[in-house]
Amino acid sequence: MTSSTTQLRVDYRDRQPPPSRRRLPLYAGLAALLLAGIAFQSWSRFVTHPAASVAAPDAPSAPAVSAELTPAQTPVIDMTAQPVVAAFPLDTIDVVVGRNDTLDRIFRRLDLNLTDLASIRLLPGIRQGLDLLRPGDQITVTHSNGDLQGLTRQISLTQTLSVKRDGEGFAAQIIDNPVETTVVSKRARISSSLFESAAAAGISDQTALALANIFGWDIDFVLDIRDGDEFSVIYEQIWQDGELVGDGAIVAAQFVNDGRTFRAVRYQLPDGSWDYFAPDGRSMHKAFLRAPVDFTRISSRFNSARQHPILNTIRAHKGVDYAAPTGTPVRAAGDGRVQTRGRYGGYGNAIVLEHGSGVSTLYGHLSRFAKGVAPGSRVRQGQVIGYVGMTGLATGPHLHYEYRVNGVHRNPQTVKLADATPIAADLRADFQMRTAPDLAQLDQLTSNALLANR
Repeated sequence: MTSSTTQLRVDYRDRQPPPSRRRLPLYAGLAALLLAGIAFQSWSRFVTHPAASVAAPDAPSAPAVSAELTPAQTPVIDMTAQPVVAAFPLDTIDVVVGRNDTLDRIFRRLDLNLTDLASIRLLPGIRQGLDLLRPGDQITVTHSNGDLQGLTRQISLTQTLSVKRDGEGFAAQIIDNPVETTVVSKRARISSSLFESAAAAGISDQTALALANIFGWDIDFVLDIRDGDEFSVIYEQIWQDGELVGDGAIVAAQFVNDGRTFRAVRYQLPDGSWDYFAPDGRSMHKAFLRAPVDFTRISSRFNSARQHPILNTIRAHKGVDYAAPTGTPVRAAGDGRVQTRGRYGGYGNAIVLEHGSGVSTLYGHLSRFAKGVAPGSRVRQGQVIGYVGMTGLATGPHLHYEYRVNGVHRNPQTVKLADATPIAADLRADFQMRTAPDLAQLDQLTSNALLANR
């Protein structure tokens, strides 16, 4: 028992710090009390004699001044003053619209205030210009910590929409972007394709396509183009701030195809619309499109005794097959009414249109139908009614197109198509007067071309 007690005392003493270390806390406490006393004395002198406490060293002593302030000297604090809040800086962001983008998605992506978007959508007269977005469009937004301060976007070549914060709401205006229009004349000889020859002559694809659309009822630009064909075109160019921004409308044009000459001139109708006519007043349009789809090739022609590629039997092919990628838009060949739409045996998904005067057209092997195209509905020439596919008996994606007159099949490539409405008799004099200068310029352009070729 004694040995155990002794051992505990030894252990306890071993754990005690040396005497010098035991005195350190005592010294530290005394030092802290001393410093606190000095600080209290300094504070007391400052309260009692504030001027003396800040006097320069060795300065002569000043007479004692009372610490009490007179009523006139008492500071006044304005408790109604608004607190000063640091304003957030403005941030400007240029947004390029992507595929399937909407303003709602853009605002969410940029973490902008959706309430501001709802407010500007309520502004009168701008909803369509605000929400109609196309891939590649540019929108500039200015915001302060997510709160919209301004938004601008070009809604057309000649107009820009500007929205700015105005007090508690927003104000919008349409800004005009002035353009200048000049008229140019060019000609080309085809040695490969229409587009390649046009590019070599400095003519844009846009104008070359417009030329093909004007003469497309008379010339098949896939099958009928020959080396040596020539065309002359007078068209507008649009300039803005000294820069060419694009081509405008074709004013007049001539196309020589395999020795046949076709001419067209633009004329404004009384309702304000523009259309193209031959110099004698006949419409360049026909009542029907020769081919209702942009195709890559004709995979099967009209044939009364063709061997079917799937059934392996000899049977008449009563239409034309236009090969094109799946999903290519199919257009109504002429104005009419949807007679039937649905699944029809070997035709697969098919549409039959009635056009009047006993004419009907059929469109087969469609992958799907366009929205709004239903039995009994009216369609306009060129309106998309479906999309190329390979439903039914088909070995690949293509459009099967038939043209019928009183139930009898006709070759869509060779049947004579009825002309569209010509210039009315009461407009003939005005037509000749207004188009004469353009046709004279076209004559001069083609005459110069003949002289250059001699």
